[in-house]
Amino acid sequence: MPTVSAHVALTLAQHVDAVFGVMGNGNAYFLDAIEKHTDAVFTAVRHEQGAVVAADAHFRASGRIAAGTSTYGAGFTNTITALAEAVQAHVPLVLVVGDEPTSGPRPWDVDQIALASAVGARTYTVGRADAAATTVIAVEHALTYRVPVVLAIPYDVAALEAGEVPAAPAPRLPAPLAPRGEFAEGMLDEIAEALRGAERPFLLAGRGAWLAGAGAALGELAALTGALTASSALGRGVFPESRYDLGVTGGFGADGAMQLVRTADVAVVFGASLNQFTMRFGELFAPGTRVFQIDVAPAATHAHVGGFVRADARLAAEALVTRLTGATPPAAGDDLGDESRHSGTGSAVEHATPTRPWRESVDVAAARTYDAGDELAPDGRLDPRSAARRIAELLPEDRVVVSDGGHFIGWANMYWPVAAPDRMMMVGTAFQSIGQGWPSVVGAALARRDSTIVLTSGDGGGLMAIADLESAVRAAGGRGLAVVWNDAAYGAEVNLYGLKGLAEAPMRIPEVDFAAFGAAVGAEGLVVRTLADLDRLAAWTAEDPATRRFLVVDLRISGDVIAPYQQEIIRVNS
Repeated sequence: MPTVSAHVALTLAQHVDAVFGVMGNGNAYFLDAIEKHTDAVFTAVRHEQGAVVAADAHFRASGRIAAGTSTYGAGFTNTITALAEAVQAHVPLVLVVGDEPTSGPRPWDVDQIALASAVGARTYTVGRADAAATTVIAVEHALTYRVPVVLAIPYDVAALEAGEVPAAPAPRLPAPLAPRGEFAEGMLDEIAEALRGAERPFLLAGRGAWLAGAGAALGELAALTGALTASSALGRGVFPESRYDLGVTGGFGADGAMQLVRTADVAVVFGASLNQFTMRFGELFAPGTRVFQIDVAPAATHAHVGGFVRADARLAAEALVTRLTGATPPAAGDDLGDESRHSGTGSAVEHATPTRPWRESVDVAAARTYDAGDELAPDGRLDPRSAARRIAELLPEDRVVVSDGGHFIGWANMYWPVAAPDRMMMVGTAFQSIGQGWPSVVGAALARRDSTIVLTSGDGGGLMAIADLESAVRAAGGRGLAVVWNDAAYGAEVNLYGLKGLAEAPMRIPEVDFAAFGAAVGAEGLVVRTLADLDRLAAWTAEDPATRRFLVVDLRISGDVIAPYQQEIIRVNS
C-alpha cells in the first residue's frame, strides 16, 4: 500500500517535473516514491542549499514550478539562506522536508516551522489522512502568492501506509488582477492623457511585466506613444522592439541612456518595484518627470510615483492601448504597409507615431554604449570591461545567463545582452547573498534543455558553493559554461570598506585555480590572462554540445576597475 510519503510524491508529481535535493533520513521514502512511481526527474545536488537554489532557478528559467527536498534538522537549516532569497524574489517552489516526529522533538531537531516563518515561508505539515490534499494546498499557496512553501513530513508518519492515493483537485489560481473601481479607471484615463500629451514619453518594465505576459501589449503601447523604453535588471528584453530600448536602468545602465531617461516628461512603470538600484538611489528621473506606476503591490513602491494603479501589467497596458487607440483613430483608407503588419501594432500606431518624434530624434545605440576598457588594467591583470565585451562576442546565441552575487554582477549585466527576462537570472541579489551560482546552473539546465547555460560568478561566491560545481557539470554537461571573475578578493567589500581604510586582510582571497577545480570534476578548465586566451571560448562555442565538456573560464581580472553600479553605492555610502 502507498505510504504517506508516496501520497506526497505522487500528488506533487502531477504539478512538478523536476525535484532537486540531498537524500537523508527524513526524505528517503519520499525520494523512493519519486524515483519508482513518478515521471518527475530527481537531480541530486551536494549541499541542501542547492536544492532550493536549483528549484528557484528552474522557475525563473521556465515559469514552471519545481521542488527541492532535504532531510530534517541540519539538512533543513542548510536551506534557509536560499529559502530567504526565494521569498524576497517572489519565486514559487515547494521544499519537501523531513520533520520531527509527532511525539515531539529529538535532540537534533529544531523548530523548522519557526525558522521558515522567520524568513517569510509558510509550512504545511502532512498527516496520514490528508497528505495528498495538503500537498495540493501547498502548491496552490506557492503559485498564488509567488513564494516558496515548505511541505513537512513528520519522521514517524513518513512510512505509514495511507491507502490508495485519492484524486486531488487541481490548484485554484487567481485570475490576473484587473483594474477595478472608479479610482483605477480614472487613473488609467489620466495616464493615457499624460502619454497623449507627452513630448518625451518613457516606459519602464520589470520582471512583473514579464510574468504577466505583458510584452506584446507594452510593445504596442510604446509604438502607439512613440516612447523610449527600458527595463529593470530582471526585466531586460520584455519589450519586443529593441531599436528604441535604452537597456537596463539604474547602476547597470549606460550613462548616455540614463541621461535620456532624465529628460523624459512622462514615465509609466509596469511591474517593477523601483528599488534603490533601479532608481539609481532616487536619481533615475528628473524632478519634473511625471511618474506613474502599475503593479500588483498594494500601493506605490517609491516616493517619486505620482499616480498608481493596482493591476496586472498586461491588463493595464491593454487598457491604455484601448484608450489611446480610441482617441486617435486611423484615417480612412490609410495604407499600413508591410512594416506595420509585421509589427502587429495596427493602424492607430502608424497614425500616432509621427506625432511622437522623440525616440526617432535620439541615437539610442550611441546612448547604450559602455566603456570599452583596456585589455589590461594598470596592475597587469585583465580589465573586466574589455573581457566582458569580448566574451559577449563569443557567447552562444541560445544562452541563458545565471548570476551569483558580488561586485562582478555589473559586467555581465552591462555587456552581455539577452533575448528575454527568463534568459538572465540573478539568484541571490534579492537577499544580498552570494554562493548560489553553481546550483543555479542545475535548475536552469533542467528547465532549458536546448539552451547553453552560462554562469557568471565571482571567486568568493564560487568558493562558497564549490560543492555544487560538480552538480553543475553533471547537470549541464556540454551545454554549460561558467565565467569566474577571479580578482582574489571579496571585491564589493574591498570597494566599500577597503577604500575607507579598514583592514583588507579579511577581504582578500588567495588566488584560486578554478580551472583546476573544474577539471577535477570532469569539466574543461581555461585560465584567461589575456584577451587572446579567450580564443578557446570561440572554438568551444562552435563545437557540438553533445561532445564538448562543460567549460570553466577562470578570468584573472583586476580588482582595481570598479563597476559603475558599485561606484554609485560607494558614493551613497560615503
